[in-house]
Amino acid sequence: MRLTKKTHSCVRLEKDGATLVIDPGAFGEPDAAAGADAVLITHEHPDHFDEGRVRAALAAGAEVWTLGSVAGAISAAFPGRVRTVGHGDTFTAAGFEVQVHGELHAVIHPDLPRITNVGFLVDGSVFHPGDALTVPGAPVDVLMLPVHAPWNKISEVIDYVREVRPRRAVDIHDALLTELARPIYDTHIGNLGGAEHTRLAPGERLDL
Repeated sequence: MRLTKKTHSCVRLEKDGATLVIDPGAFGEPDAAAGADAVLITHEHPDHFDEGRVRAALAAGAEVWTLGSVAGAISAAFPGRVRTVGHGDTFTAAGFEVQVHGELHAVIHPDLPRITNVGFLVDGSVFHPGDALTVPGAPVDVLMLPVHAPWNKISEVIDYVREVRPRRAVDIHDALLTELARPIYDTHIGNLGGAEHTRLAPGERLDL
């Protein structure tokens, strides 16, 4: 399986001629979901779900798996092609085996209501948690690690790596992190997380 990091939280996974895209949002490349056979969306926030880009992928033949709030916005125009999933579900998308973990977005502030958020474990290997520090009930080889958000801090990110115990942690949710801060994050996560830490520029690939 080949992993390609796109901008912010978007990831493309490829194997056996099929492509699965997770969270093609508004911060990323306009063509992030182009050519996808399957699209997974963790939650409704626009940096993870750009409706126009997902509709374009559906019109080109992709299928979508996501939670109810996102499915409700796009399913009517694409009957049978948008599937609603939740915590504990398993399914096959374009040949990829997917498990769903998690239920709620991380707390941004106690005064703000929490929305639904799900994470996806793909082929028992790559886990994308969306906007939460969900610990899946299964071993993880590659953890897509949200490193910078209004709802987290570096100590929580490090403890999350320690709790999940992946072989490798790869940064996501990083579009707002400045180049000045990146070496600081790299040092702390690499030294304290207990796992190999990798930062990929948009477009860089990793063969798993």
